[in-house]
Amino acid sequence: MATDWIAMQELAAAEFGRRVAAVTDWDAATPDSEWTTRDLVRHVVDEQRWIPKLLTGCDYAQAEADIEPIGDDLPAEWTKFASEASRAWRNAPADTPVHLSTDVVSAGEYLTEQTSDITIHTWDLARATGTDETLPEELVQAVWEYFEPQVEDLAATGLYAAPVETGADAPLQVRLLAVTGRDARVDA
Repeated sequence: MATDWIAMQELAAAEFGRRVAAVTDWDAATPDSEWTTRDLVRHVVDEQRWIPKLLTGCDYAQAEADIEPIGDDLPAEWTKFASEASRAWRNAPADTPVHLSTDVVSAGEYLTEQTSDITIHTWDLARATGTDETLPEELVQAVWEYFEPQVEDLAATGLYAAPVETGADAPLQVRLLAVTGRDARVDA
């Protein structure tokens, strides 16, 4: 059965939103060693605000010239831009070409990448804020199935740190996060 990436995107956005609402220290460190909680949330908000423009056929330069800036109220900005992105995903055919800064991909591929990014960063935000780190099983499974064929190449993309060693019997969420350089084990 094919993954319903629209449903996964909406679930990932809801999960991230729950963690954004729980932030009390915007300067707290995150598992992304160079980012504070504020930096992490701004990054994910920033990614969401591009989506509606890119899904309408704008190339990266056109979208950049017409994109709305992020305000200081990050919970409100998350709600606004995540809602706009979700609406855009629901209305874009999966084969729509999306002109990113470095490549042209289908909307379906972009959706999968964006959903995976939000999922991983949801855990980062949960770890940073001391909130529930458990991600929905169906979301973890979908992102794992997307990442698994790429495991050997993920660190080489420069988007992720070197994988963390875990046992083959580790829970799927721990293994998923490990391939992105995150140590999600409880004793980590």
